Amino acid sequence: MTESAIGTSDESFHLETRFLEEWDRDLVSMDPLSFPGYEPPVAESVRCGTVSGAAGDYVLIDCDFSRQGGTMGVVAGERIVRAFHRATDRGLSVAYRVSSGGARLQEGMFSLVQMARTSSALVEHRRAGLMTAAALRNPTTGGVYASWASGADVRIATPGAVIGFGGPRVVEQVTGFRPPATSHTAESAYTNGLVDDLVPEEDQQLRLEAILGVAPAPRLRLPSRRTLRAESMKSGSLDARARIDVVRSRARASGLDWAARSTDSWIDLHGTDPSIRAGIATIDGERVVVVAMDRFHRGDGTGLPGPGAFRLARRAIALADRLRLPLVTFVDTPGADPSPTAEAGGIAHEIGHTLTAMAALSSVSVCVVVGEGGSGGAMALAHSDHVGMLAHSLFWVIGPEAGAAVLYRDPTKTTELARSFEPTAAELVASGFADCRIQETSADVRRYIVESIRRGDAGNRNARLDSMTVGALTIVDATVST
Repeated sequence: MTESAIGTSDESFHLETRFLEEWDRDLVSMDPLSFPGYEPPVAESVRCGTVSGAAGDYVLIDCDFSRQGGTMGVVAGERIVRAFHRATDRGLSVAYRVSSGGARLQEGMFSLVQMARTSSALVEHRRAGLMTAAALRNPTTGGVYASWASGADVRIATPGAVIGFGGPRVVEQVTGFRPPATSHTAESAYTNGLVDDLVPEEDQQLRLEAILGVAPAPRLRLPSRRTLRAESMKSGSLDARARIDVVRSRARASGLDWAARSTDSWIDLHGTDPSIRAGIATIDGERVVVVAMDRFHRGDGTGLPGPGAFRLARRAIALADRLRLPLVTFVDTPGADPSPTAEAGGIAHEIGHTLTAMAALSSVSVCVVVGEGGSGGAMALAHSDHVGMLAHSLFWVIGPEAGAAVLYRDPTKTTELARSFEPTAAELVASGFADCRIQETSADVRRYIVESIRRGDAGNRNARLDSMTVGALTIVDATVST
């Protein structure tokens, strides 16, 4: 194969890795509007083909601002559509590198319809259970950003890049004011959960390959100045008050700590509320999607997940479903955020939709209750095929403090109510809610997860809870005498 054939002769095409095969370089625009002064380019904005990663091939779509401002006209759109179709036919994942000014204005509506065409081709690729990853560079705006580029499963961005639907000049023309420096940036997109990480351009290709699973990925990074908490707590017979103190101890590992211990690699799915973290991970060579609660993200152990936390969880669940990957959840929360702000943000709506996403999941799901399972906020991530509870974990219909306020209006009843709820691992295994009580060691937790995944039983979640419910029913003779 000649150097030209693999796409390295164009100096503007600064690939970190070479195409194995480049597609559709013979396509040239016909200038459909005969637009004054417009000459269809020889070097088109988009180039597509196959690339070899360390552990397999994938398709690369490179849209570069240095070529025609990265704009998308009929040729760019057609190349992208054909690239998705070929990737679908060959069962390959797709990576994008994008820097674009948006639609190619000189091609008018012929350009604009490419937003819809490329999005449809992406949907066909997604339906085949294949993955996409995007690196958004400077700038990424307009119709490219608002179509296929934003549709990637995982999105990273260049620090400092201009990213937004409208570029700053367009924003100023339409609204009458120029956006502040903090708007339309990669950093703003990250803060608002629109991109998953900020990665320098020189590292982006390897990160894209790690996301797609064709190169090694890093391990889960804990927040700065955070170290792993203790694996296990004291054992033996504990009274109800002592159990509560143990499960809420600031020295006890929370869901994120257990996710770090249990996984071998991690690609972060970034959200706006760090009380829930999610990622694409590996456990003993098995690729999985993980959702982990972190009650210590503020440092005080409250960790009440709000609407944004459950939106991230639903994104992760949907990704596991579409890619047919096992889902692993680590539950530890006193409950969901009941504040007025969370209520206005739709907290009940988000919990309900998380439950239905778990119920609809087609792949196997495993939940490990590592601390406190508090009410519906915890149940949303525990509606799984397999549920294991750490030896000193607890799960209840409502936290005993709130329960005492509801039932007795008397906070002194908290400990008594904690016993009455029968929330311990042993009690909930006996009830049929949980499969087993897990010893609080990394080896035991990892073993439980791996064995549960290998057993499969996708859909067992409903049978297990149905059986638990039937066990609590009795039939009363309802015959009425006249």
